[in-house]
Amino acid sequence: MIPVLTPEEMAQVDRDAPEPVDVLVHRAAAALARTAVALLGGTYGRRVVVVAGPGNNGADGRVAGDLLAARGVHTMVLDAIDAPAVLPTADLVLDAAFGTGFRGEYAFPDTDGAPVLAVDIPSGVHGLTGLASGRPAPAIATLTFAALKPGLLIGDGPEYVGDVRVADIGLDVRRARIALVTDDDVLAWVPGRARHDHKWRHAVWVVGGSPGMIGAPTMATTAAFRAGAGYVRLSVPGVTDVDAPLESVVVPLPGREWADAVLADVRRFRVLAVGPGLGRSDDAAASVRTLLAGADLPVVVDGDALWLLGQDAPAILSGRTAPTVLTPHDGEFECLTGSPPGPDRIESARSLATATRAVVVLKGPTTVVADPTGSVLLVRAGDARLATAGTGDVLTGVVAAFLAAGAEPARAAAAAAHLHGLAARCCPERGTVADDVARALPTAWSRLGGVDAAAP
Repeated sequence: MIPVLTPEEMAQVDRDAPEPVDVLVHRAAAALARTAVALLGGTYGRRVVVVAGPGNNGADGRVAGDLLAARGVHTMVLDAIDAPAVLPTADLVLDAAFGTGFRGEYAFPDTDGAPVLAVDIPSGVHGLTGLASGRPAPAIATLTFAALKPGLLIGDGPEYVGDVRVADIGLDVRRARIALVTDDDVLAWVPGRARHDHKWRHAVWVVGGSPGMIGAPTMATTAAFRAGAGYVRLSVPGVTDVDAPLESVVVPLPGREWADAVLADVRRFRVLAVGPGLGRSDDAAASVRTLLAGADLPVVVDGDALWLLGQDAPAILSGRTAPTVLTPHDGEFECLTGSPPGPDRIESARSLATATRAVVVLKGPTTVVADPTGSVLLVRAGDARLATAGTGDVLTGVVAAFLAAGAEPARAAAAAAHLHGLAARCCPERGTVADDVARALPTAWSRLGGVDAAAP
């Protein structure tokens, strides 16, 4: 995991540092100068303009300018407040105007085509929410210090930051409660099969679908198998003719009041996934609520089941003793809480997780996974290939499979979101559909471990 600190947390880390500020500034500036030289490809004849503001970011930029000048770079330092509308010709511009604590709007000067290296975060991008104000300058790279900041990863931030690099300047970031998930985390968090395992040790029951909406639970079933489930039962209330994956076992449920039938036969399963394509009838709502109240095993709640819980979710879920994972997109989040996620998506996910005592997977370009303790995992593995119908159902199946493998709930959810994103990246940039993503899961898993999926 890569630590992520909010601007407020980062300020506290700075205050707690045993070294004086000027020592930290020099360390940051030295890292900046090294990064600038690498981007420039050398120092001879190179020209750098530093736009420096009044705070620590400005100090970092000014000292970096001195270090670059000492190495023979033609360096000009301009005050952010008085900088001209168009900067002098340069080979590189250092954006050291304002950092993660900046509030308000700032229009960065026209760089006249020169590439930009941002110091900590592009000026004008909010360090907590990633929202851009004014006119930030898109950077080819951002050098941030000690830990990542949320604004680099969420909101508008990813559109401006370029290649994000973290410089270790000797600060203690072990208290970070937010982290970015990496490939190695997924491999470490999801247990492998034991020698004595059999299919029931990784068994998942998918309950979802309704007339005209059979595809959603079918994709969740396929994804659960492709992510490692040993046995998957698929049940669609009131529907017996289901074109299910060949490996699955289809068990019919009554069209009404089906929760008791599930509860009577759920003990052999490790995980229950409920909601994809289920429909939003009053009877379905009653069945979902009965099921969640009585199911003493981990449950992944997705799609229509989230709509059926609505704002009663805290009352229904907070009494559960087994883990619950909720996987809302923004519309489903609004149904659960009464309002859409706020600009601070991390706090929005945390609040819902606390209220429901569930792990919340708030889906988006950066997926936020919050657990009831306030810890947060961020996932940036996916891209726009996931913006197609049914990919959320695929994610549900992967979360269920990882829970069935024995992964801790928040880590299972974050690892699932990460693998889900990598699987999408294994698919063509155009024309990818959800079933393609599900079928690419084994390839994505192989690549996590550096294994050629085509190798014997």
